[in-house]
Amino acid sequence: METTLHFQRYGFGPRVVLAFHGYGQGHGHWRSLVAALGEQQVSVYAFDLFYHGQSRLNRTDAPLTKQRLGDLLADFLREQQIDTFGLLAFSMGAKFALTAAERFPDKVEQLWLLAPDGLQRQLWYTLATAPPFMRNLLGRTVLRPQRLLGFIDSLRQRRLVDAGLVRFAEWQLDSREKRLRIYRSWVGFRKLTFSLKALARLLNARPTPVTFFLGRHDQVIPHAGLQRFITSLTNARTVLLDTGHAGLIYEVAAYVRRHAEVQW
Repeated sequence: METTLHFQRYGFGPRVVLAFHGYGQGHGHWRSLVAALGEQQVSVYAFDLFYHGQSRLNRTDAPLTKQRLGDLLADFLREQQIDTFGLLAFSMGAKFALTAAERFPDKVEQLWLLAPDGLQRQLWYTLATAPPFMRNLLGRTVLRPQRLLGFIDSLRQRRLVDAGLVRFAEWQLDSREKRLRIYRSWVGFRKLTFSLKALARLLNARPTPVTFFLGRHDQVIPHAGLQRFITSLTNARTVLLDTGHAGLIYEVAAYVRRHAEVQW
């Protein structure tokens, strides 16, 4: 099977944007935001993450490296004759956008990061994807999720985790297809990690504008955990919206429609 990084183009404007969706989504999740930005203003190349949509890896059992992803994006830019571009990403998709920012710092005009994953340490993710025995345990959960779901519910009953986060986890694990996708994504993207100090130096060198759209009630990517990195950037701004994690893209689209001065 040949590796394919599938994309769909939305809009036909002069400003080029590469967009990367979150876990369990697809390229079509950007339609509402493209409409708000204006199809005559932007050309959004919306990618399917691997293990989602029509993107395929020739070796599904090998973790994706930043070098490999950067090479695939370099091929895409060459084929599409794109010189400069913006980056737009939600949640897990930020790992792809930040890899592009590291690989092509002089080509990136600006970043819009919506509840970005990859910028704060998440203990459970580290435990699940680093030691082999933990990866095996996560793999067995694909077939028998009852024990993990029971454990998560016991944490909720003891008020050790937020109830909204528990509902989010239960939704992500409620079918074998979803469990397999989250296992492959967590394990497959575990090499997409970043030195926050090095990343900040890179973004500050120009400095590249970075806008963070965060949910006030987001328990998956809490906004408080991102503040240290945000304050290390010299050209960053934060838009805090009254929403949780799942609805953030739609709230950003609504925000853009309300604020005519917002331009990509």
